[in-house]
Amino acid sequence: MAISADHIRQLHPYEIRILHTLERLMRTHAWVPLELIKKSTGFSESETLFRLGRLMEMGMVRYDVVPYEGYSLIFSGYDTLALLSLARKGTVSALGPKIGEGKESVVYEAVGLGSLALKFHHVGQRSFQSVRISREYLPEEGHCPWVFASRFSAEREHAALKRLHPRVRVPIPIDRSRNVVAMEFIHGVNLHRCRPEDPSGIMESILEAIGEAYRLGVIHADLSEYNVMIDGNEVVLIDWPQWISPDHPNACHVLARDVEHILRYFSRKFRVTANPEEALARVTG
Repeated sequence: MAISADHIRQLHPYEIRILHTLERLMRTHAWVPLELIKKSTGFSESETLFRLGRLMEMGMVRYDVVPYEGYSLIFSGYDTLALLSLARKGTVSALGPKIGEGKESVVYEAVGLGSLALKFHHVGQRSFQSVRISREYLPEEGHCPWVFASRFSAEREHAALKRLHPRVRVPIPIDRSRNVVAMEFIHGVNLHRCRPEDPSGIMESILEAIGEAYRLGVIHADLSEYNVMIDGNEVVLIDWPQWISPDHPNACHVLARDVEHILRYFSRKFRVTANPEEALARVTG
């Protein structure tokens, strides 16, 4: 469900309190029983049910009876808590339109002190097991609701951006709350949607950025033409939640794969070629 600024403005303080309560109790419960919500909030049963009903109508909370009767915070509710936090801190004053959507994230334009991009991490919506296996920051077993897995993903991306900026051209990190990263709005287009005047120069700029990130201790680990933006004459590398460090056991393989993805794209799309081994040596040199 798309994020609704109107719904957020209409929230009653009791409903915000219930969202906070679900967030806290979901650390130990996949589904939070009504009695626990009542006990934690101090609301009567009728008040609690009324507020939960409104939250379900707004798509922020879900109810189920399997494996037991209870309530769960879902992404719209978690997104709302993050936005409320960013608004209280003065980072965000207005939410704009959705400007992008990936497999595990949604990006909105927003206004703070200037134009912002808000990246909402939604990990695990598509494939429970494959995401758990491919994300080293998630526990291999045990209780880990996907709203919290999304928070871990946002934390990692924010950490990568802070480490890389300003030596690597990435979106400038502004703030983070829960599963949302507030960052600089890039006025550019994705590489796969443009035809640069100097594709060879663009490819070299990407390789230089990969190398500088490597020297800063960051390997993208999912680099392709979809994670590169062209902003005027600048190359901007985006989408960093899957990054790994050079001391990771698979670092050499992952770095070589990132480089090969870029070389293969430029060879296929622009007939610009480079030797993979020499390109990799430049990156790590």
